[in-house]
Amino acid sequence: MIIGIEGQRLFRGNKHGMDFVALELIKNLQQIDIHNEYYIFIKPGPDKCLQSSGNFHVVELPGPSYPLWEQIILPRAARKYRCDMLHCTSNTGPVFCPVPLILTLHDIFYLENVSLFTKGFSAYQKFGNMYRRYIVPAVVKHSRKIITVSNSEKNRIASFFKIFDSRLTFIYNGVSTNFKPVEDHLIQEKVRNIYHLPEHFILLIGNTDPKKNTKGVVKAYADYFHQCNSPLPIVIVDYPESGLNKLLEENGLSEIASHIVRLDYIRNTDLPAVYSMSSLFLYPSFWESFGIPILEAMSCNTPVVTSNVFAMPEIAGDAALLVDPGKTEDLTTAMCKLTTDICLRDQLIERGKIQVKKFSWQKMAENYLHLYQTLYDRKTL
Repeated sequence: MIIGIEGQRLFRGNKHGMDFVALELIKNLQQIDIHNEYYIFIKPGPDKCLQSSGNFHVVELPGPSYPLWEQIILPRAARKYRCDMLHCTSNTGPVFCPVPLILTLHDIFYLENVSLFTKGFSAYQKFGNMYRRYIVPAVVKHSRKIITVSNSEKNRIASFFKIFDSRLTFIYNGVSTNFKPVEDHLIQEKVRNIYHLPEHFILLIGNTDPKKNTKGVVKAYADYFHQCNSPLPIVIVDYPESGLNKLLEENGLSEIASHIVRLDYIRNTDLPAVYSMSSLFLYPSFWESFGIPILEAMSCNTPVVTSNVFAMPEIAGDAALLVDPGKTEDLTTAMCKLTTDICLRDQLIERGKIQVKKFSWQKMAENYLHLYQTLYDRKTL
């Protein structure tokens, strides 16, 4: 087989969820498949995190914009390199593809719940939602196989697009083996100094996307700060300073500003140490199709609070404290419990060690390889 894989954003500097999923898929395929030929199509960028090796060929395809790259340059490359199929890894793909198309559709929230003009989205996020809203239905219609990342999201996609056959399936994401408890105090102190972290803290990795519920967390933290003796500071990652200051001022919460540490970005190589130093990890999103950070935190022996909706209960199992993300009082109570109840913390940590064993990137890659082979066999019959 000659398999094309789209990885347009893999060489960009600040990677996020879907980028890491595609990167782990490709790296694990490199380890388990020495027989088939792969062409990885990537837009040039500063982080050369993949290299050609053996039967894997990294092809950099310059392009002026995301839509033109995806709709014109990518399908031309798939034809040029005689691909038997093209796997698009991040929700969208070319509407007109000259080879059978496999689509990883991580979620469809931008189709169901999001107004294009929702307050809180950046201009980039609004454009992305608009582009996906118009492209995804057409790509889904022409895809030979559609894969999502949880059974919860599979059911949502099936209901939305009326797909009730084997064309739609789900393959779980994994969690990197790099995520494990960092107990070396020298490493901890090095990372602590890089990011100016407190000795003990609550961790939230959010962004300006309203689904991350950062505003709700800040309000709940303010209540936690006033209700609990010796409250821990909170570290908030990937939320702009101007937005945080505005949020505090509008809600009369400026008094807690000195207890909030705001960070723009944490390098992926430093995240295990940051998780390991955290007393508690918060992930109370309004909606998620998977939730890799839940597993990352569990892998680092950090207790987790996450939401009781969408795929989060499916991924967390019984190893996290589940809350209604729309109720700040529930989140406040969870913070108080997990920063004071040592027995509950230890219980969740032990359950987390068991839960994370259900997910691995190698298992994900093996499932995709089986899917590629099945599609190829059907094509050649």
